[in-house]
Amino acid sequence: MKVIAFVGPSGTGKSYRALIVAKENGADGIIDDGLLISNGKVIAGTSAKKEATRIASVKHALFISPRYASDMKNALGKSGINTLMILGTSEGMAEKIAARLGVGKIERFIHIDDVATVKEMEMAHRMRAEEGKHVIPVPTFEIQKEFSGYFLHPLRRFQKNLDIEEETAEADKSILRPTFSYMGDFMISDSVVNQLAIHEAMKINGIVRIQNINIRKTSHGVHMDITAILKYGCDIRAVCHAAQKRIRRVIEELTSINMRRVHFLVKGLDK
Repeated sequence: MKVIAFVGPSGTGKSYRALIVAKENGADGIIDDGLLISNGKVIAGTSAKKEATRIASVKHALFISPRYASDMKNALGKSGINTLMILGTSEGMAEKIAARLGVGKIERFIHIDDVATVKEMEMAHRMRAEEGKHVIPVPTFEIQKEFSGYFLHPLRRFQKNLDIEEETAEADKSILRPTFSYMGDFMISDSVVNQLAIHEAMKINGIVRIQNINIRKTSHGVHMDITAILKYGCDIRAVCHAAQKRIRRVIEELTSINMRRVHFLVKGLDK
Protein backbone atom coordinates (compact mmCIF):
# COMPACT_ATOMS: atom_id res chain seq x y z
CA MET A 1 0.00 0.00 0.00
CA LYS A 2 1.31 3.42 -0.99
CA VAL A 3 0.94 6.08 1.73
CA ILE A 4 0.83 9.86 1.33
CA ALA A 5 -0.16 12.57 3.82
CA PHE A 6 -2.12 15.81 3.67
CA VAL A 7 -1.03 18.11 6.51
CA GLY A 8 -1.71 21.56 7.89
CA PRO A 9 -2.66 23.32 11.13
CA SER A 10 -6.04 22.58 12.70
CA GLY A 11 -8.90 24.59 11.25
CA THR A 12 -7.30 25.45 7.91
CA GLY A 13 -9.62 23.38 5.71
CA LYS A 14 -7.91 19.99 5.31
CA SER A 15 -11.07 17.92 5.70
CA TYR A 16 -12.92 20.29 3.37
CA ARG A 17 -10.36 19.69 0.61
CA ALA A 18 -9.54 16.07 1.42
CA LEU A 19 -11.59 14.47 -1.36
CA ILE A 20 -10.21 16.78 -4.05
CA VAL A 21 -6.61 16.32 -2.89
CA ALA A 22 -7.06 12.54 -2.66
CA LYS A 23 -8.50 12.36 -6.16
CA GLU A 24 -5.76 14.52 -7.66
CA ASN A 25 -3.10 12.31 -6.07
CA GLY A 26 -4.66 8.93 -6.82
CA ALA A 27 -5.58 8.08 -3.22
CA ASP A 28 -8.55 5.73 -2.93
CA GLY A 29 -8.56 5.77 0.88
CA ILE A 30 -8.44 8.52 3.53
CA ILE A 31 -7.69 8.44 7.25
CA ASP A 32 -9.24 11.51 8.87
CA ASP A 33 -9.96 11.96 12.60
CA GLY A 34 -10.22 8.24 13.28
CA LEU A 35 -12.30 7.38 10.21
CA LEU A 36 -11.31 5.28 7.21
CA ILE A 37 -13.08 6.70 4.17
CA SER A 38 -13.18 5.27 0.65
CA ASN A 39 -15.37 6.14 -2.35
CA GLY A 40 -17.40 8.61 -0.31
CA LYS A 41 -18.24 6.04 2.39
CA VAL A 42 -17.07 5.45 5.94
CA ILE A 43 -15.80 1.87 5.85
CA ALA A 44 -14.26 1.66 9.34
CA GLY A 45 -13.73 3.57 12.57
CA THR A 46 -15.59 6.19 14.55
CA SER A 47 -15.02 9.93 14.44
CA ALA A 48 -12.76 11.59 16.98
CA LYS A 49 -15.23 14.47 16.93
CA LYS A 50 -17.59 12.37 19.06
CA GLU A 51 -15.21 12.41 22.03
CA ALA A 52 -16.23 14.41 25.11
CA THR A 53 -12.95 16.36 25.42
CA ARG A 54 -10.37 17.81 23.07
CA ILE A 55 -7.60 15.64 24.59
CA ALA A 56 -9.65 12.48 24.11
CA SER A 57 -10.32 13.57 20.53
CA VAL A 58 -6.59 13.89 19.79
CA LYS A 59 -5.86 10.46 21.30
CA HIS A 60 -8.65 8.96 19.22
CA ALA A 61 -7.33 10.54 16.01
CA LEU A 62 -3.83 9.20 16.80
CA PHE A 63 -5.13 5.66 17.42
CA ILE A 64 -3.54 5.59 20.88
CA SER A 65 -5.85 2.79 21.99
CA PRO A 66 -4.19 -0.53 20.99
CA ARG A 67 -7.57 -2.13 20.37
CA TYR A 68 -8.77 0.69 18.14
CA ALA A 69 -5.48 0.69 16.22
CA SER A 70 -5.74 -3.08 15.78
CA ASP A 71 -9.31 -2.83 14.48
CA MET A 72 -8.26 -0.21 11.95
CA LYS A 73 -5.27 -2.33 10.83
CA ASN A 74 -7.64 -5.22 10.15
CA ALA A 75 -10.02 -2.96 8.25
CA LEU A 76 -7.18 -1.58 6.12
CA GLY A 77 -6.00 -5.11 5.36
CA LYS A 78 -9.44 -6.06 4.05
CA SER A 79 -10.19 -2.76 2.28
CA GLY A 80 -8.30 -3.30 -0.97
CA ILE A 81 -7.09 0.31 -0.82
CA ASN A 82 -4.04 0.93 -3.04
CA THR A 83 -3.09 4.45 -1.95
CA LEU A 84 -3.89 5.76 1.50
CA MET A 85 -3.89 9.48 2.35
CA ILE A 86 -3.48 10.35 6.04
CA LEU A 87 -4.67 13.74 7.31
CA GLY A 88 -2.70 15.34 10.14
CA THR A 89 -2.01 18.69 11.72
CA SER A 90 1.71 18.18 11.08
CA GLU A 91 4.11 15.80 9.37
CA GLY A 92 4.94 14.36 12.78
CA MET A 93 1.28 13.59 13.53
CA ALA A 94 0.79 11.89 10.16
CA GLU A 95 3.92 9.79 10.77
CA LYS A 96 2.63 8.75 14.21
CA ILE A 97 -0.67 7.63 12.70
CA ALA A 98 1.13 5.68 9.98
CA ALA A 99 3.28 3.98 12.62
CA ARG A 100 0.31 3.13 14.83
CA LEU A 101 -1.49 1.56 11.87
CA GLY A 102 1.59 -0.22 10.54
CA VAL A 103 1.15 1.03 6.98
CA GLY A 104 4.80 1.84 6.37
CA LYS A 105 6.65 5.04 5.63
CA ILE A 106 4.87 8.06 4.16
CA GLU A 107 6.19 8.60 0.65
CA ARG A 108 5.05 12.18 0.12
CA PHE A 109 3.63 15.09 2.12
CA ILE A 110 1.12 17.55 0.66
CA HIS A 111 0.72 20.76 2.66
CA ILE A 112 -2.48 22.78 2.96
CA ASP A 113 -0.76 25.92 1.67
CA ASP A 114 0.04 24.02 -1.54
CA VAL A 115 -3.67 23.77 -2.38
CA ALA A 116 -5.35 26.68 -0.55
CA THR A 117 -4.81 30.44 -0.49
CA VAL A 118 -4.19 32.40 2.69
CA LYS A 119 -7.68 33.90 2.38
CA GLU A 120 -9.29 30.47 2.10
CA MET A 121 -7.39 29.17 5.12
CA GLU A 122 -8.40 32.24 7.13
CA MET A 123 -12.03 31.64 6.16
CA ALA A 124 -11.84 28.02 7.32
CA HIS A 125 -10.16 29.03 10.58
CA ARG A 126 -12.83 31.66 11.25
CA MET A 127 -15.59 29.08 10.77
CA ARG A 128 -13.85 26.81 13.29
CA ALA A 129 -12.98 29.48 15.87
CA GLU A 130 -16.12 31.62 15.78
CA GLU A 131 -18.81 29.05 15.02
CA GLY A 132 -17.28 25.81 16.32
CA LYS A 133 -17.99 24.02 13.04
CA HIS A 134 -16.02 21.03 11.76
CA VAL A 135 -16.14 19.26 8.40
CA ILE A 136 -16.21 15.52 7.71
CA PRO A 137 -15.47 14.60 4.06
CA VAL A 138 -18.44 12.27 3.52
CA PRO A 139 -22.11 12.88 2.65
CA THR A 140 -24.46 13.61 5.54
CA PHE A 141 -26.35 10.33 5.25
CA GLU A 142 -23.07 8.49 5.93
CA ILE A 143 -22.69 9.97 9.41
CA GLN A 144 -26.21 11.06 10.34
CA LYS A 145 -26.75 7.96 12.48
CA GLU A 146 -23.50 8.46 14.39
CA PHE A 147 -23.99 12.19 14.97
CA SER A 148 -27.74 12.21 15.46
CA GLY A 149 -28.85 15.35 17.28
CA TYR A 150 -25.66 17.33 16.58
CA PHE A 151 -25.47 20.40 14.36
CA LEU A 152 -25.28 18.56 11.07
CA HIS A 153 -26.03 19.40 7.45
CA PRO A 154 -24.59 18.99 3.97
CA LEU A 155 -21.86 21.38 2.88
CA ARG A 156 -21.28 22.21 -0.78
CA ARG A 157 -18.11 23.66 -2.22
CA PHE A 158 -18.02 27.43 -2.17
CA GLN A 159 -14.40 28.25 -3.01
CA LYS A 160 -14.05 29.42 -6.59
CA ASN A 161 -11.34 26.91 -7.45
CA LEU A 162 -13.49 24.05 -6.11
CA ASP A 163 -16.72 24.97 -7.91
CA ILE A 164 -16.89 21.79 -9.94
CA GLU A 165 -20.24 20.15 -10.51
CA GLU A 166 -20.15 16.45 -9.69
CA GLU A 167 -23.06 14.06 -9.35
CA THR A 168 -21.13 11.69 -7.07
CA ALA A 169 -20.69 11.39 -3.33
CA GLU A 170 -17.31 13.07 -3.74
CA ALA A 171 -19.11 16.40 -4.15
CA ASP A 172 -20.62 16.16 -0.66
CA LYS A 173 -19.31 16.92 2.78
CA SER A 174 -20.95 17.32 6.16
CA ILE A 175 -20.59 20.01 8.78
CA LEU A 176 -21.16 19.55 12.51
CA ARG A 177 -20.38 20.85 15.99
CA PRO A 178 -18.38 18.30 18.00
CA THR A 179 -19.22 17.29 21.56
CA PHE A 180 -16.03 18.95 22.84
CA SER A 181 -16.82 22.34 21.25
CA TYR A 182 -15.73 25.13 23.57
CA MET A 183 -18.77 27.11 22.50
CA GLY A 184 -20.86 25.13 25.01
CA ASP A 185 -23.88 22.86 24.78
CA PHE A 186 -27.35 23.59 23.51
CA MET A 187 -30.57 21.76 24.26
CA ILE A 188 -33.93 21.80 22.51
CA SER A 189 -36.87 20.83 24.72
CA ASP A 190 -39.59 18.41 23.66
CA SER A 191 -42.19 21.18 23.96
CA VAL A 192 -40.41 23.20 21.26
CA VAL A 193 -40.38 20.21 18.91
CA ASN A 194 -44.07 19.57 19.68
CA GLN A 195 -45.01 23.18 18.96
CA LEU A 196 -43.09 23.13 15.69
CA ALA A 197 -44.90 19.93 14.66
CA ILE A 198 -48.33 21.37 15.51
CA HIS A 199 -47.57 24.65 13.78
CA GLU A 200 -46.52 22.93 10.55
CA ALA A 201 -49.30 20.33 10.66
CA MET A 202 -51.98 23.01 10.85
CA LYS A 203 -50.70 24.47 7.59
CA ILE A 204 -51.84 21.31 5.80
CA ASN A 205 -55.33 21.58 4.30
CA GLY A 206 -57.44 18.78 5.75
CA ILE A 207 -56.09 18.74 9.31
CA VAL A 208 -58.62 20.08 11.81
CA ARG A 209 -56.59 19.75 14.99
CA ILE A 210 -53.77 17.81 16.63
CA GLN A 211 -54.90 15.89 19.71
CA ASN A 212 -51.63 14.50 20.97
CA ILE A 213 -47.92 14.18 20.14
CA ASN A 214 -45.65 11.57 21.65
CA ILE A 215 -41.87 11.86 21.22
CA ARG A 216 -39.47 8.97 21.74
CA LYS A 217 -35.73 9.66 21.61
CA THR A 218 -33.30 6.99 20.45
CA SER A 219 -29.56 6.96 19.81
CA HIS A 220 -30.37 7.29 16.10
CA GLY A 221 -32.81 10.18 16.37
CA VAL A 222 -36.40 11.06 17.24
CA HIS A 223 -39.55 9.02 16.65
CA MET A 224 -42.74 11.10 16.66
CA ASP A 225 -46.30 9.74 16.92
CA ILE A 226 -49.09 12.21 16.17
CA THR A 227 -52.81 11.77 16.85
CA ALA A 228 -54.95 14.02 14.65
CA ILE A 229 -58.49 14.90 13.67
CA LEU A 230 -58.96 15.35 9.93
CA LYS A 231 -61.62 17.08 7.89
CA TYR A 232 -64.45 14.86 6.69
CA GLY A 233 -64.19 14.11 2.98
CA CYS A 234 -60.45 14.75 2.65
CA ASP A 235 -57.99 12.29 1.15
CA ILE A 236 -56.71 10.86 4.45
CA ARG A 237 -53.62 9.20 3.00
CA ALA A 238 -52.56 12.30 1.03
CA VAL A 239 -53.10 14.67 3.97
CA CYS A 240 -51.09 12.52 6.39
CA HIS A 241 -48.29 12.01 3.88
CA ALA A 242 -48.04 15.76 3.23
CA ALA A 243 -47.96 16.49 6.96
CA GLN A 244 -45.29 13.85 7.60
CA LYS A 245 -42.98 15.29 4.95
CA ARG A 246 -43.49 18.88 6.05
CA ILE A 247 -43.00 18.22 9.78
CA ARG A 248 -39.86 16.14 9.24
CA ARG A 249 -38.30 18.65 6.84
CA VAL A 250 -38.96 21.74 8.97
CA ILE A 251 -37.85 20.21 12.29
CA GLU A 252 -34.61 18.90 10.77
CA GLU A 253 -33.90 22.26 9.10
CA LEU A 254 -34.60 24.38 12.19
CA THR A 255 -33.20 22.17 14.95
CA SER A 256 -30.74 19.77 13.23
CA ILE A 257 -32.47 16.91 15.07
CA ASN A 258 -32.52 13.71 13.05
CA MET A 259 -36.20 12.79 12.61
CA ARG A 260 -36.22 9.03 12.15
CA ARG A 261 -39.97 8.76 11.65
CA VAL A 262 -43.24 10.70 11.90
CA HIS A 263 -46.30 8.46 12.36
CA PHE A 264 -49.89 9.73 12.06
CA LEU A 265 -52.91 8.17 13.78
CA VAL A 266 -56.19 9.56 12.51
CA LYS A 267 -58.49 9.51 15.56
CA GLY A 268 -61.57 10.94 13.91
CA LEU A 269 -63.15 13.13 11.24
CA ASP A 270 -64.81 16.48 11.74
CA LYS A 271 -66.91 18.67 9.46
